[in-house]
Amino acid sequence: MAEHRTMQRGALLDAARSLLSEGGTEALTFPALAERTGLARSSVYEYFRSRAAVVEELCAVDFPVWAAEVERAMAGVDAPEDKVAAYVRKQLELVGDRRHRAVVAISAGELDDGAREKIRAAHGGLVTMVVDALAALGVREPRLGAMLLQGVVDAAVRRVELGAAEDPTVIADAAVTMALHGVTGPTA
Repeated sequence: MAEHRTMQRGALLDAARSLLSEGGTEALTFPALAERTGLARSSVYEYFRSRAAVVEELCAVDFPVWAAEVERAMAGVDAPEDKVAAYVRKQLELVGDRRHRAVVAISAGELDDGAREKIRAAHGGLVTMVVDALAALGVREPRLGAMLLQGVVDAAVRRVELGAAEDPTVIADAAVTMALHGVTGPTA
């Protein structure tokens, strides 16, 4: 019985990821979850008390996966500049994965305070990964720098998500240049 409940919960989270990827947080409704999973709407409420509860569980499950992939990419290089570049590029690379598109939709969505706090905490963990690299580059306020850098990454992610005219590689290159050299780009 417990295994069956775990499978249904997993199916609901999978359906939530699909709905978020396809239509953002507005698409994540209990009737849509019920339809996608073949469960009765009342059954969905047995697993989650609200939309926010679904989002909170997705954060708990999916943000650590995203963060681990970014951390792995950063661990694969040595120079602080390369670590910053890996931090930016890996997040942009992950945008194409359905699980990660759901993370993006969650981050952009209008949610209650509890869910927003969970997202902030998850982003905080991500931001912490790049603080040491920024400190090694001589950034005076590396924690603040990391938060602002994540803002650049988030803007680039949104640009990729929107299907902007630029190729995703061009967007990634521009985000890395912004991260390492600011708005003026590298000096000649």
